[in-house]
Amino acid sequence: MADTHRSAPAAPRTGSASAAGQEPVGELVQRATEQLTDLVRGEMRLAQAEMTEKGKRFGKGGGLFGGAGVLGFVTLQALVATVIAALAVPLPVWAAALIVTGVLAVATGLTALAGRKQVRSATPPAPQQTIDSVKADVAEIKESAQR
Repeated sequence: MADTHRSAPAAPRTGSASAAGQEPVGELVQRATEQLTDLVRGEMRLAQAEMTEKGKRFGKGGGLFGGAGVLGFVTLQALVATVIAALAVPLPVWAAALIVTGVLAVATGLTALAGRKQVRSATPPAPQQTIDSVKADVAEIKESAQR
């Protein structure tokens, strides 16, 4: 990122520092601190602008996925109606509807069981590996401080 807030170079001071061509350490530290602060602020502005743009794109993408989900649901309903109609040719309509309903109920139950298994494997919701890592870091820092 280009730094557009740079200050003009300081004029050389009279005395021993200017004779050696060096600025006092305090001035160098102050200038470095200011430049670092400007750099961090600029990077934060850039990150904010980038995240705003990405947020807008995520919002549009989410809306489009939502629309696709609604259309997919309607398509699935049409498919179920088609299967019932196809089974109704050799069977009574009520029997065709009952068969399709039974198959869908079994699929729903199996999906619910698989989802429950996934949710149980995700508990507890705390990030356990991170907690363990932080505890190890704290213990290491305490040990180093006691030496």
